[in-house]
Order: sequence, then structure tokens, then C-alpha cells
Amino acid sequence: MVKPKTEEEIALLRENAIIVSKTLAEVGKWVAPGVTTARLNEVAETFIRDNGAVPSFLGFEGFPAATCMSVNDVVVHGFPSDYVLKEGDIVSCDIGTLYKGYNGDSAYTFPVGEVDAATQKLLDVTKASLYKGIEAAVAGARTGDIGHAVQTYAESFGFSVVRELEGHGLGKEMHEAPGIPNFGRRGHGAKLPEGLVICIEPMINAGGRGVYLARNGWAVHTSDHKKSAHFELTVVVRRGKAERLSTFDYIESTGK
Repeated sequence: MVKPKTEEEIALLRENAIIVSKTLAEVGKWVAPGVTTARLNEVAETFIRDNGAVPSFLGFEGFPAATCMSVNDVVVHGFPSDYVLKEGDIVSCDIGTLYKGYNGDSAYTFPVGEVDAATQKLLDVTKASLYKGIEAAVAGARTGDIGHAVQTYAESFGFSVVRELEGHGLGKEMHEAPGIPNFGRRGHGAKLPEGLVICIEPMINAGGRGVYLARNGWAVHTSDHKKSAHFELTVVVRRGKAERLSTFDYIESTGK
């Protein structure tokens, strides 16, 4: 069931969103050639706990880490590991918190050192497609309007939209109704009531849209092993314009 949140609940979700946003910025300070994704995970978990929250991904359905660290052709749900980041890599950092009984969830794909022009274009277009989706997340619209906005923008640059994974509602549970696909038709899907809190998270591939699940049962890879980018923000559906709860401002103020 699609349930809008009260303003009191939104205030608690906003607190989580700020913790997640600041955690991503802290992780971003460490993203560099020579750093392992396990180290990035440690930085994130320490920052989350130091701010009074709990890393909600840790132990979720058996997930073994506080964050998802997805490098290059890993779309989402990568395990932090001893993999050493290299110049030209990209790494998607997806982070969740549990604080005062509510959840936070946001993701950002960082370039590692200098990336080539094609990779930078993928990052720029994926982030911009997220903002296109947010523009469509207004009261009375439908989930298909969000998906259509993301899809048409990303595909206009020759990129592909992953269809097996989607965004979601957020509240006391990490994943709530409705699902928020990154593709769709205008006027189709669940209707968006005012006060609904959702995570919009485009997953955009440089090559084809095909993906496969790794043997560990978590990491999702592109079938052609070309790079994939992932950006996620939490927003409240409002009349006329969505309200962003999480933000990339803390990251981008550091020059990432």
C-alpha cells in the first residue's frame, strides 16, 4: 500500500537523509587510486555510528557490509573488498542509515582520479537523469512519469536503462511501496500522493541494458562488462515541486 508520511515522519526521514548525505561526502574524501573499497566501507560505518545512527544495510537479508561498493561494471550491491581502486575507475557508494526508527538511503558514483570523457559523460547524464525524475515526482503524477523522464533523457545520449532494478518508497522500512522504475510511460503506474517519500535511483549503463547476478547472489553486473553509474536521492512528493531530503551538496562542495 502506498502511504504518505506525516510531517513528523518526514522530519525524522530528513534527519536520516542528512546523515547519509554527509556520510557520502566523507567517503568521497577518501576515494582515490590506491584505496580499497573495504577502507571506504570502514570510513562510512564509522561516520554513521559517530553520528548516532546504525548502518541499515549491514545484515539486511544477509548483506555482509555497511555499504554497497560497486566498481565499474557492477551496477549495484557490490561487496566492499580488498579491491584497490585504480585511476579511471568509477565506484558507486550506496549507503543506508537507521536513526530514530526511520531509514535513510542515498547513492553517488565517484570518479577515481581522472576518468576519460566517455565515462565522465556517463556520470553527468546519469546524475542529470535523476534530476529529471525528481522534476516529475509531484503530487497527482504517476510512477511512470518519473520512469519516462529518466529513460528518455538517458537514452537520448545513447545510454541504456537497467530495468530489473528500481527505486522505492522509504520510511520505517528500507523498501516500501511503490516501486519507482527508471523507465515507463507517462500516465501509467501508481499515483503519487502528497507526502509520499521515495528514493529515485537511476542505474544507467554505458552499453546495453542487460545485466546478470553474480554468484554471491548480490552484485549485479552489466552483461557486456561496460561501466554503469548509479545516483540516488530521497525526496518528498509535494504539489508543484518535490522536496529533496538528501543532497549531493556536501559532496560537491569538496570538488568531487
